Amino acid sequence: MRRFAPASVRALPGWAVWVTPGLLTLVVTLAGIGHAQPWRDELATWSAATRPLSDLVRMTRTIDAATGPYYLLMHGWTALAGTSPTALRLPSALAMAVAAASTARLGAVLVGRRAGLLAGLLFAVLPVTSRYGQEARPYALATLLAVLATLLLVEALRRPTWRRWAGYALAVAALGLLHLLALTLLAAHAVVVLLTAARGPAAVVDPPDESRAEMPDASRSRRRHPRRSTQPRDRARVEHHGWHGAPQTPTAFHPATRSSASGTPPHPGSRGHGTDAPEAEPQDVTGEAREASTPGRRVPAGWLLALVPVVVLVTPLALVARGQRGRQLDWVDPARLPDLAALPGALAQSGVVGGFVLALAALGAARLGRRALLPTAAALLPVVLVFAAGTTVPLWVTRYLVFTVPFACVLAGAALAAARVTPAPAGTPQTATPAEPERTATPAATGRTAAPPEAEQGPTSPRGRIAAGIAVVVLAGLLGLPDQAALRRTHEWPRSAPVDYSGAARIIRAEQRPGDAIVYSPRDGWLFPDLGMAYHLGPRLPRDVLVVRDQRQDASLWAVECDDPARCLAGVERIWLVVTGRRADPLAAVPGAKGGALRAGYTVRQVWPRPGITVALLVR
Repeated sequence: MRRFAPASVRALPGWAVWVTPGLLTLVVTLAGIGHAQPWRDELATWSAATRPLSDLVRMTRTIDAATGPYYLLMHGWTALAGTSPTALRLPSALAMAVAAASTARLGAVLVGRRAGLLAGLLFAVLPVTSRYGQEARPYALATLLAVLATLLLVEALRRPTWRRWAGYALAVAALGLLHLLALTLLAAHAVVVLLTAARGPAAVVDPPDESRAEMPDASRSRRRHPRRSTQPRDRARVEHHGWHGAPQTPTAFHPATRSSASGTPPHPGSRGHGTDAPEAEPQDVTGEAREASTPGRRVPAGWLLALVPVVVLVTPLALVARGQRGRQLDWVDPARLPDLAALPGALAQSGVVGGFVLALAALGAARLGRRALLPTAAALLPVVLVFAAGTTVPLWVTRYLVFTVPFACVLAGAALAAARVTPAPAGTPQTATPAEPERTATPAATGRTAAPPEAEQGPTSPRGRIAAGIAVVVLAGLLGLPDQAALRRTHEWPRSAPVDYSGAARIIRAEQRPGDAIVYSPRDGWLFPDLGMAYHLGPRLPRDVLVVRDQRQDASLWAVECDDPARCLAGVERIWLVVTGRRADPLAAVPGAKGGALRAGYTVRQVWPRPGITVALLVR
């Protein structure tokens, strides 16, 4: 299989490859992080996280158990940082920054530094990264843990130790506690583990040549010959037979070797073909085969043992959440085939950018061959499993699959790493186009004269390729600019239907008088007008005259109102009526006994329509 040529980014420190995307993501997600007002899901986070711990635990027994661990985390965070929009969203922004760095690291480990850097940079500029990096919900943390768990799995497959499997177990357990559906990622991990056990790590997660040189001998596929020795005393005997001035042992004494793990010939650029990988110590063939087969037997056992604490910790949560599914997801429709077609745009938060990334990911998967197995399975298998389950169970919500985006970026980064600048006629701009991966070979291996230094600046040079890849990343960022601006105005979906809780609260704050009361309609939906007014008005919130048990007392996200509204409204002269939607006659929009009592005792003095919500002042 063809290999990507080493990029000029090899000259950078290893940490720069992942720190750069992480810092860029942090800058992008922090830009305008507090501008959009909290939407209904974030209001639920605020309501749950600010309750006393005992009340929070009681709430998770009736609703939102699957999000309970995240609420517990935010309970501690809000006690320290407060509840402003920026404070609520900051953990997500930090998580997305680390997720971008981890994406770059995963790409570097699987493909190479250039591909990793470009994958992380692409992830940083996607609208979806800003969207969920600026939301007080668990999806950013789940994205981080999904990439981290996969990265730890790769390390454990290459060099199995109990410490690496323990780290993997912790990451997967945390992933399941924060986002149950993200455990569908384990299907991709299972495929990789089974193939590694059957064919060896070199067939599945073999590091690129540029990484193999930096890895300890135990982590590399051993390519040794029983007759060859690298010891100076042994080499001296070879040089004694007529090779005194040779800079290295002649090619005749270096026969082609085969990988003990995969049984395939070494790639161009491996030892003996000009690579900078350190040479291995001699070993007999029998010992080599025995050592290569041992990890294959231990890998499934190590992986299954690592899943034991995951099962112990996550199963009770999953059972409770399963019992709440009817109430929690009653608004979700069954999955249909058109939903799959709309998934790339919905995940990327931009139809144009979603199609662009999908095309790059497909190209990268085609170019990587076997090395595409892990990121492709991690990107596709969770989608397939959730969609299949969603056809019969209400589970298909696109934001539940945000954790798959980094793996698509790794594939796209592989395609971008092979991009080159196409020379254009004088006076016309140059464009970035895909290029065939180049084989790594030295002048000694090819028999050709080394290229002059000026060749390093050409369109197909490493520098030219990284410049072309960055140009495509910039293009993706530019395509997503309209959506980046839109998501900073509102987090509602669709964005064409925002709910202006803040605007409604400003009207009440400016016009209210002592003794005023407030009434909401509806009280049992998912738009949470009462939570919106409570968040924005705080201690200046008028008395909720109809409530008999608030959200905290009811251990849910909804308050319970009195059965006799007319009796509860007695003696109240002015009422602020808050109705969801734009209503020309908000009083007529209130159903049931509550609406009858309001219409019988009050008239509308003034109406203030706001986007997605209407405020009316009622007087006797």
